[in-house]
Amino acid sequence: MMLTWKEEYSIGIEIIDEQHKHLFEIGNQAYELLKNELRVDKYDDVVQILEDLRQYTKFHFQTEETYMLKINSDQLPIQKIEHAEFIKKIFNIDFRSLDANTNKHLNEILFFILNWILDHVLHKDKLIAQR
Repeated sequence: MMLTWKEEYSIGIEIIDEQHKHLFEIGNQAYELLKNELRVDKYDDVVQILEDLRQYTKFHFQTEETYMLKINSDQLPIQKIEHAEFIKKIFNIDFRSLDANTNKHLNEILFFILNWILDHVLHKDKLIAQR
């Protein structure tokens, strides 16, 4: 497994922490697929992982934004911007180039998810709980 949940990733809001753990699971699915040398054609699997990531992040961001609205968090405007950028990035993936070089795109997806976790979750989402 590439992504392992550690207690330091917790922001202290149970519903959000549980959803972050699921994002780790999606990242690990991508990692396991990347490392699976027995699968020659990974395109359909990558498309499914991307679709899961797209749908789950929309759901997750809605949960975070609703929570921030409820507690009147001053973090909501910047979070909405970053969430929109994330959604834009994963919805703008070119599936033709994905088919041409699946492993390259899997690496890019993993790098993107890992950086998102290290930057957004560990730094910006932690601010949500610090009212």
